[in-house]
Amino acid sequence: MEDAISSAIVLLSDAFVAETRRRPLGWEGLRSWEDQQGVVLPEPYRTFVAEIANGTNEGPMYEGGLLPLGAKSDSWVSWEADCWMSPQPFDGSALRKLDRPFPLVEEWQWEYEYYDHALHSAPLHEIYQHGSVLLGSDQPGDYWTLVVTGPQRGKVWWLRDGCATPYSSSGELGVGFLDWVRDWHLGQGWWRSE
Repeated sequence: MEDAISSAIVLLSDAFVAETRRRPLGWEGLRSWEDQQGVVLPEPYRTFVAEIANGTNEGPMYEGGLLPLGAKSDSWVSWEADCWMSPQPFDGSALRKLDRPFPLVEEWQWEYEYYDHALHSAPLHEIYQHGSVLLGSDQPGDYWTLVVTGPQRGKVWWLRDGCATPYSSSGELGVGFLDWVRDWHLGQGWWRSE
């Protein structure tokens, strides 16, 4: 395990050059945050935040790099969804509940499926508020998250207006933070130029 984390930290350090990094949280700060939230972050993101950077000015997202741990992008609080199907509006200012399980295990495209308010409104809100930390935003309504609680723990998910899907790399569905960063750094997967 230690060797895998050490190798991951080398790749993550190469991907995010020192000039783009925000100050790391440190282990004491990280453990305090985890205690307050009732979660333990998945590796190697956990070590990355504690030792390398608590957010970056560049990164896989188009809007400003990786968010600091627990932060919300500016657009999270105010985006207006075209395909938000719940009768209750999205509340981006609400406290996120990271200790509650992320509700999905596979892609859900609610904009194309039959939508029943009684069955689907609660899970729709939970996708955005439960069990994941925000990594950043591509644009208002498009968010990258890292699942920290539930069966998808450690996987990166893309939430957008109308669907939620696990990030896939080289045909593998649902990969973690390291593979997601590697794809961005090497210009492959989502970032492959066609």
